[in-house]
Amino acid sequence: MCGIVGYLGTHDADDVLLGGLRRLEYRGYDSAGLVTVHNGGFDLRRAVGRVERLKALCDEQPVRGSLGIAHTRWATHGRPSVENAHPHVDAAGKVILVHNGVIENHAAIRDFLKKQGVTFRSETDTEVLAQLVGFFYSQTGDLLESVRRGLLEVRGTFGIAVVSPDAPHTLIAARRGSPLLVGQADGAYFIASDAAAIAGQAVRVTYLNDDEIVRLGPDGMTAGTIDDVPVEKRFEELELAIEDVELDHTGFEHHMLKEIYEQPDALTNTLRGRLREGSDKITLGGLSQIARELPRTERLLLMGCGTAWHAGLIGEYLFEELAGIPCEVEYASELRYRNPIVLKNTLAVAVSQSGETADTLAALREVQTRGARVLGVVNTVGSTIARETDAGVYLHVGPEIGVASTKAFTAQVAVLAMMALDLGRRRHLSPERTIAMAEELMAIPDKIRTALELDDEVKALAEKLVDRDNWLYLGRGVNFPAALEGALKLKEISYIHAEGLPAAEMKHGPIALIDEGMPVVVIAPQDHTYEKVLSNIEEVKSRRGRVIAVVSEGDTEVARIADECLYVPKTEPLLSPLVTSVPLQLLAYHCAVLRGLDVDKPRNLAKSVTVE
Repeated sequence: MCGIVGYLGTHDADDVLLGGLRRLEYRGYDSAGLVTVHNGGFDLRRAVGRVERLKALCDEQPVRGSLGIAHTRWATHGRPSVENAHPHVDAAGKVILVHNGVIENHAAIRDFLKKQGVTFRSETDTEVLAQLVGFFYSQTGDLLESVRRGLLEVRGTFGIAVVSPDAPHTLIAARRGSPLLVGQADGAYFIASDAAAIAGQAVRVTYLNDDEIVRLGPDGMTAGTIDDVPVEKRFEELELAIEDVELDHTGFEHHMLKEIYEQPDALTNTLRGRLREGSDKITLGGLSQIARELPRTERLLLMGCGTAWHAGLIGEYLFEELAGIPCEVEYASELRYRNPIVLKNTLAVAVSQSGETADTLAALREVQTRGARVLGVVNTVGSTIARETDAGVYLHVGPEIGVASTKAFTAQVAVLAMMALDLGRRRHLSPERTIAMAEELMAIPDKIRTALELDDEVKALAEKLVDRDNWLYLGRGVNFPAALEGALKLKEISYIHAEGLPAAEMKHGPIALIDEGMPVVVIAPQDHTYEKVLSNIEEVKSRRGRVIAVVSEGDTEVARIADECLYVPKTEPLLSPLVTSVPLQLLAYHCAVLRGLDVDKPRNLAKSVTVE
């Protein structure tokens, strides 16, 4: 849940490193640091807090050199402090290392190294790895061999970059379970944990697989495994522009608002080429290699965490209604610690924006070993889930920088809807029903554009309610997960306690929370649960709660009893969360802004959760 960037070239490294860190800050912002190597020495700068503080430090104390590595941290072992910030240096000052991931056996290695006379300066597991590599370097004098030996001794996950003042033209990188890529352009090499860090710099990239290690230098790149088996790596064009990851000249104050407003175009990209007007054929090229197996699916297992889990819950309704297949949705973080029963012809779907979520990766590997066919629904091309699944579907929504997911969520729902239609059509779904659903899905981008016109109205509503510290979100059927997602957004970025519930469950306990003026957000489109939801609103009003209802255009019933109504376009009930979620995203955003909070970088959170 941290960010790594490295550079080896002919230009000053600090500008590349600081620019890369700034674009990676959404992955961790407790502290940041960099090191550059030159003339047999190195310049190390570290600062607690945001990358701006590190830049200010480098302005005061300039660094030199055209080789360097840098890191922005989300703390796992040790509090945010200068001592715990990366890069970490071994006792002899010969090995300098940055690391994403967790070294599980760090305590045992620390004890061993202390017995060798090593003194530690930090509380981190990363320093343990740096000192271990330094220990081997004192024996071998070979940096690559020392890194390789160190990695053979550790358990856990890592994405690392290593430099040494003894090797002023060498950059080493390796990964296991934590993403890392190598970029190339005009004789320069780049290392990054996310392509966003090197957008506008690298032209070509190659993605490291687990247990691979590379050495970059004047003679090019050599690649192998940590078991010293050579491997061939192929570079491909980096299809990411600097404009995709920068806010400059966009007119938006925050990435999150920009990404909320990008949803119509993002969904259009998700659907493009996969649906056609008047056709009952859904073209999901990523599933073509297993197309003949799909009709034999007897059970679906959807896995995800946080927002991806909510998308999976909506997917459960879609698969069971459209494909007629029993479906379960599991927290990936819990699945791997159970004894999951994988029946014959089980199709497991791992849902993750980043494609690197550690819990989801562990869950998919677990069900793979039990015989499930595993698909991926991810946004990031070349991510680990994309590579380790049997097949899958990309979201194609472009980079999502805001920590609180918005456009990736709606795209995940849209992809699961297309997969459900595809499976249903292969089994029993009529051409007429398939075409009607597909055409309604194609109409969703324009309906989201209409929903976005609520922005000013939602902002005014947020101004009235932002001082309230406890909220309820209620929904029924497919909009129950939308209520969960709306509550999560409010919690994530405005730090307001919010609870999402099935509306009918409110009276089984949570109704005791409702007091005068408590905000209760009710998702109430005109579907088969509409009459029941009206009753639930009455129950809230009788306890003097304040009802904010998300309703279908033209509805007059809810307005009679709700305090506020946010009108969204009518759509097919199964697809309604794609529209009803939009005002809830805006509500969370405006509450956070009004509270003076950092919308894109909420406390204690990071974008890609690559630790368990």
